[in-house]
Amino acid sequence: MVGVRSILGRSGFRLAMSAAVLGFSLTLAAPAAMAQDVLVLAAASTKNAVDKLASQFKAKTGLSVTASFAASSALAKQIENDAPADIFISADLDWMDYLQKRNLIKTDSRTNLLGNELVVVVPKGTALKPDLSKGGKLAEQLGDGRLATGDPSNVPVGKYAKAALESLGQWKAVEPKLARADSVRAALVLVSRGEVPMGIVYRTDAAIDPGVEVAAVFPPDSYPPIVYPAALVAASKSAGAAAFLDHMKSPEGMAVWTEFGFVPAPKAP
Repeated sequence: MVGVRSILGRSGFRLAMSAAVLGFSLTLAAPAAMAQDVLVLAAASTKNAVDKLASQFKAKTGLSVTASFAASSALAKQIENDAPADIFISADLDWMDYLQKRNLIKTDSRTNLLGNELVVVVPKGTALKPDLSKGGKLAEQLGDGRLATGDPSNVPVGKYAKAALESLGQWKAVEPKLARADSVRAALVLVSRGEVPMGIVYRTDAAIDPGVEVAAVFPPDSYPPIVYPAALVAASKSAGAAAFLDHMKSPEGMAVWTEFGFVPAPKAP
């Protein structure tokens, strides 16, 4: 009986070990599968397009894309502070440069993905026509109201807005009347709700909010070309990230960007 028990004991031990190894393998497989999924940190103005691209990509590959949207400055700082991310899409070159100088992106993956335009929006049905002429009267048109845009100290749309207003000789008069939002979408909401009479946003943002209308378009030469660079984050472990970046650049992906009003990235001078 002792021999039988010993044999059974050894068999049980082997079975237990096999189960343990199998369990260990499954434990390893789960994070490996999860590593295929993609986490994107993207400029707020890209939300609608990225959401559709993510759905499109999952339908093709089965891989999930989770996206978080905010001002490019806030997202770059999150990456600098070790927030998990696989892809970063910025609304300007400066914040991508910021991460590249700190070796926080995979430089060889960096690409200029998109372009955009700068416009003035007003609440739907408003008759106001913003004066964007040289030395114009935009500040006077605001009256006691404010002009919403991103904070020019760090939010890309605000930086473009400041450059445009400086070019038109209107910055000093308008600056005291700014409503400094933490992202372009936050500025858009202020206009859509009628809390301010005007806002400076991207054309793509104006297109997705039925509560606003484009009242004026800035001269293209009044501000630096709007460029959206994208890159893989250096700390990314997702094998699916490069595939999603490629998808966003593909003809199928670019058709989605175009659907939401984006234009091809301006060519480098």
